[in-house]
Amino acid sequence: MIDLHAHPLPGVDDGPADVETALALMEVAATDGVTVMAATPHLREDFPLVRVDHIPARCLALGAAARRMGVVGPALVPGGEVSVTWATSATDHELVAASYGGRGSDLLVETPHGRLPPGFDEAIFRLAVRGFRILLAHPERNASLRRTPERLAALVRSGVLLQVEARSLVDEADRGLRRLVLELIREELAHVIASDAHSPGPWRSPSLSVAVRAAEREAGPRVRWMVADAPAAILAGEPLPPGPRPGTGRLRRRS
Repeated sequence: MIDLHAHPLPGVDDGPADVETALALMEVAATDGVTVMAATPHLREDFPLVRVDHIPARCLALGAAARRMGVVGPALVPGGEVSVTWATSATDHELVAASYGGRGSDLLVETPHGRLPPGFDEAIFRLAVRGFRILLAHPERNASLRRTPERLAALVRSGVLLQVEARSLVDEADRGLRRLVLELIREELAHVIASDAHSPGPWRSPSLSVAVRAAEREAGPRVRWMVADAPAAILAGEPLPPGPRPGTGRLRRRS
């Protein structure tokens, strides 16, 4: 499995505070079957320690620490979780550096958990105009977008890809959230499942397999495509390959 959204780098954002915890996170991910993990620290104003040009070196340093400690972890790919506020003022060089592997093709953009900033959709469009394919992180977690899922459908029609969180598929405290994510998958509006891991667990764990198995029972084989073929294409900067058809739901007809 490939995890396109995780925070394994120690001491820079709200992920692991130290190298030991970061290595534990990587070890849990590898045990769960994750072979590649994108390190996507927050690129926004409240995390000043995250310097976009330093992310590749931090990935190399964490990988070297894993080898020294005998930790078998997934291969790390540099990236960033970009806020639209940061991106609006970022240079083209900074945005390329924040893209997956520094390829300049695909950019992970954060959906705020709180209120969406004014002009959020327009900011996404402007980033696309600058040459990036946008992967929108955990849009199902935003209250405004949950109330208007047809807005997500419109973003997808414009070329935006959607990444949903693994924990959204197993959240027993919010079954409405789980229903929404399953519907996005059935409608082929969601393209990637990722962990958004911040710790070894249980809080925001790097585990994907439990969510994948739970979703497969209701959404079929497309779920595996969302943690394998689709993320591989994104890392390569290539068009997404056709995925298995999960069936037709309600969102597309309503939108």
